[in-house]
Amino acid sequence: MTLGFVVGKFYPPHRGHKYLIDSARKEVDKLIVMLAAHPSQTISGEMRYAWLREIHPDCDVRLVADELEDDSQQWADFTLKYLGQAPDVVFSSEDYGPVYASLMGARHVMVDQLRTTVPISGTQIRANPLLYLDHLEPCVRAWFVKRVVLVGAESTGKTTLAQKLADHFQTVWVPEYGREHWEEKVSRLTSSESSPGWSREEFIHIAQEQQLREDLWARQCNRILFCDTNAFATGTWYERYFQARHPVVDSIGQQSKADLYLLTAPDVPFVQDGFRDGQHIRNWMHDRFVERLTNLSQRDPTVRIVQIHGSYEQRLATAIASVNRMLGSLQ
Repeated sequence: MTLGFVVGKFYPPHRGHKYLIDSARKEVDKLIVMLAAHPSQTISGEMRYAWLREIHPDCDVRLVADELEDDSQQWADFTLKYLGQAPDVVFSSEDYGPVYASLMGARHVMVDQLRTTVPISGTQIRANPLLYLDHLEPCVRAWFVKRVVLVGAESTGKTTLAQKLADHFQTVWVPEYGREHWEEKVSRLTSSESSPGWSREEFIHIAQEQQLREDLWARQCNRILFCDTNAFATGTWYERYFQARHPVVDSIGQQSKADLYLLTAPDVPFVQDGFRDGQHIRNWMHDRFVERLTNLSQRDPTVRIVQIHGSYEQRLATAIASVNRMLGSLQ
C-alpha cells in the first residue's frame, strides 16, 4: 500500500489546496493530510480540520499543533515520530518540499509550484476574502461571506426589507423559520379548534432550524447573506411569550454569526396579516432588542448595529447605505 503525505496550514483551505490534495490522492492508496495550526491564527484549527474533512472525505486528515520553527529537519523528525513510519511520497507546492521529503527517505512530487493551474494563495484570501470567494469550497465560503441580520418587533418591515436588500445586492435571503413553523401549525387546525400556543421545546427547534438554514444559504450567496431574524433573536421571541430567557435557546443564539444587525423600529403602522398578535408590545420588543444588541456589541465590537427608522423608502435607503459602509470598510 502506497502512503502519501501532505502537510500545510490550510489557512484557509482553498482551491489550490484542493488541487494539491486531489492530485496526490489519485497517486496513492492512502493519503494523510496533516494540518498544522497555531493559536495566533484567526481561523481555528478545529474549523479548518472540519472543512478539510468535508472537502476530502477519502483522506485521513490530522490536526497537530504548529509549535516548531520553519526548519525541515525539525518537521521531518516530528512527522516520522507522529506517523510512526515514513510516507512513501510527499506532495507539496513549496520549495521546502524536496528537502523535507528526502530527510524522511520519501519521494517528493511537486504540484503546481508556480500556481499557474490555480492562481491563488491563503494570503490573498485573508487580505480580501470577498474578492476570492470563487476560489473557496462552499463550506469555507460560508464562513467568509458577510451576514446581515434584520431584527425587530412584529410588522416593522423586516421581511420586505430583507427581500429588497437581497434583490439590490443580487444575492439571497433567509426567511424567518418561526413564521413558517407557526403557519404550518395553524394550517393543521380544524375549523372548530382555537389558535394553538407555544411550547418551550418549539423554540429550541426553531433556533436550531434557523441556524441550520442560515449556514446552508451562506454556502451559495453572493458575498452577503440577508437574514430575516436569526437564532440570536429567537431568544428574545422566547422571552416575549414566556417572560424569561431559555438557556438552550440563548446558547444556540450565541453561535450566530452576524456582521451587521439592522434593527427595524416600530414607527410604521401595524399591519394585521391574520397571524400577528404583538401590536401591544412592539415598543417593549424593540427596547429589548436594543438592550440585547447593545450588550452584544460591548462583548464583540466588530458587530455593527444600525437602527432603521422612517418610511419604507427611508428604511431601504438607510439599510443599503449601511451595507455599503460595511463593505467599504473591508476593501
